Amino acid sequence: MKQRERWPSKLIFIFAAVGSAVGLGNVWRFPYLVGKYGGGAFLIPYILMLFILGVPLLIMEFAIGQKMQVGAVGSFHKIERKLSGIGLGAVLCGFVVVSYYAVVMSWCLIYFFHSFALKWGASTKDFFYDKVLHISKGVGDIGFISVEIIFALVVVWTLIYFAVWKGVKSVGKVVLVTMPLPVILLVILFIRGVTLPGAMEGIVFYLKPDFAALLDTEVWSAAMSQIFFTLSLAFGIMIAYASYQHESSDIAKTAIITSLVNSGISIFAGFAVFSTLGHMAAASGVSIAELAKESGPSLAFIVFPKALSLIPFAPFFSVVFFVMLIALGIDSAFSLVEAVSTVIHDRYPHIRKQDISLYVCVFGFICGIPFTTFAGLYNLDITDHFITNYGLVIVGLLEVWAVGWLYGVDKLRKYINQVSDIKIGKWWNAAIKFVIPVCLLILLTLTFLNDIKTPYEGYPQWALFGFGWLILIGVLLISFIFSHFSKE
Repeated sequence: MKQRERWPSKLIFIFAAVGSAVGLGNVWRFPYLVGKYGGGAFLIPYILMLFILGVPLLIMEFAIGQKMQVGAVGSFHKIERKLSGIGLGAVLCGFVVVSYYAVVMSWCLIYFFHSFALKWGASTKDFFYDKVLHISKGVGDIGFISVEIIFALVVVWTLIYFAVWKGVKSVGKVVLVTMPLPVILLVILFIRGVTLPGAMEGIVFYLKPDFAALLDTEVWSAAMSQIFFTLSLAFGIMIAYASYQHESSDIAKTAIITSLVNSGISIFAGFAVFSTLGHMAAASGVSIAELAKESGPSLAFIVFPKALSLIPFAPFFSVVFFVMLIALGIDSAFSLVEAVSTVIHDRYPHIRKQDISLYVCVFGFICGIPFTTFAGLYNLDITDHFITNYGLVIVGLLEVWAVGWLYGVDKLRKYINQVSDIKIGKWWNAAIKFVIPVCLLILLTLTFLNDIKTPYEGYPQWALFGFGWLILIGVLLISFIFSHFSKE
């Protein structure tokens, strides 16, 4: 039997895990959540959820992958033959995500080239929607494929391919650059930000606690959601990465380090973002509260380019910002691809890893084409909402059910403590069997009730069904059928 590949060192494994966890959401979603939900007070539920939800789940996924020595599908198949669909559901959700995540990275690449001359000019909103996206009037108006985006998408997928084409060998070399690089660039943006006029007002807005917000269930739900998604849980990534660790490698310490570094970078990114927004508010006369309303693509491609235009040496810092976003995105993107490639290679070990990676990347590029049309942003928004808020949460629920109630949480904890310096107690059993399922059920229920009450972002029902429910049902149905026909 061919010996399984191994990470060159424990440090590189941590770099890969942190690189996967730290993505675009750390820069464009976390600071927004802090600003929206009580400032510094939001850090209380966030940190609580980190240790109640995030760390226990990450320990569990690392333990499953390392003990079973296979990817997500094989790991759950070893727990129980009929559970292999849980692993498939995880990697399918991840594959859908990377198909549109790569498109967002192509926007970053376009902005990188435009940064040298600050091509977006005074109206960053018009530039993003009209010049880059060529956005149509609605989700039903598909228009054409954007030539600039599709070309950038080819470049992005080429970069992803050469990051994963030799499995952990190539990933291990790439993460030595792509993990520390965005952190270094973030430090540069932070230093520039805090030295600008108005920076302190932005930081005060970011951290000023509103403890009344802690009485709002939406705040706790947002904290749960952010922790769950930011650690790349339920994607099959961490299971795949851990499967390339030696069976005796430390699990608990690695999971804690990964979680803390990821959250630390998120909090630090907030200082860089809000110090810059504070300067923009002072220079433009627009309130910080108004600027802080934006998150996601709006923050990265509309608000921040405008803010960067107002500071000295704007082209340089604009280039730094978009290189940082590309570096953050590439780690997350190729980790999603590696999760899929690992599952396929486990099942068909006679196929070369280079060929599997090529097939996955080409198929991912094809699946991303609908997101490059003039209606691409609408399609992306709907797909992201349903896959992340329903698909991943359902997979997470099934994972803790399989481990906690079928495999035996005591058995897995015993293995974790055998190989780990930090011993975990019975609190972990309770977290996996009871606390985390309740948290994920609350998330799922609140999202569903909100979507029933008000259609997501006011999209027509046919669009929500076609790009939302249909894709979600397809992923779950394929996973169920796969489980049913899975062989010993």
